[in-house]
Amino acid sequence: MKVGTSSFYEFASAVAPHVLPTSRAGELGSGDAGALSPHGTTIAAATFAGGVVLAGDRRATAGSMIAQRDIEKVYPADEFSVIGIAGSAGVGIDLIRLFQLELEHYEKLEGSSLSLVGKANRLATMVRGNLPLAMQGLIAVPLFAGWDEPAGRGRIFSYDPTGGRYEEHEFHSIGSGSVFARGSLKKLYRPDLDAAGAATAVIQALYDAADDDSATGGPDVARKIYPVIMVAGPDGVERVAEPRVAELVDQMLTGRLRRPDGPGAPLS
Repeated sequence: MKVGTSSFYEFASAVAPHVLPTSRAGELGSGDAGALSPHGTTIAAATFAGGVVLAGDRRATAGSMIAQRDIEKVYPADEFSVIGIAGSAGVGIDLIRLFQLELEHYEKLEGSSLSLVGKANRLATMVRGNLPLAMQGLIAVPLFAGWDEPAGRGRIFSYDPTGGRYEEHEFHSIGSGSVFARGSLKKLYRPDLDAAGAATAVIQALYDAADDDSATGGPDVARKIYPVIMVAGPDGVERVAEPRVAELVDQMLTGRLRRPDGPGAPLS
């Protein structure tokens, strides 16, 4: 392995594997280590004409207990991409930080950024490297999205614990509430959504997930805890300001007073 490799992850694996999250595997022994750590869910994403929106609820659970009410699971990966994590919270946050460093390392050494697909492939390698921890119950899987400049559109990539990478189309969700969030997005998503419409759709989806999945947290108006929403487009990555998220949540909750199960979709 060359010292000048453009992959920080490969370099660290060769010269100092103990600094990687996977080094914990040998310390844990057998058993379900996942029961020892808080888990984070749910992440939802949707594309729109000018980019892609990625959002996450704020709850982390430890068994039947709420471990944290305001955890953040969605982060910028670099200037034009975002990443969210579901599963073992500690492993997931480490994976995000390592991925951010990986992209920064590549750009500094090569003088240019990886393509969006290249970033997605690097992330797949890192998820695959976490397999020893996943086998012990410390499963963390990301949802990756970003702006693809050559294609002129936002794209979404999901992963399985073995590092399998899959491109999703229009919208996707991961985490324990994902089946409910995807069901919500199926009826709410339209190709002509703008950024505000896509943000509203994922807020609705996270609310539907929280309605049926106890591990997913809904917006906590009393504590002013709202979903984290990131938008990636041709001008870069932007976090939707909390006052704007609060406004969108308020509009959504007002509609839910009239229709608790959320907006309906046309039958034809």
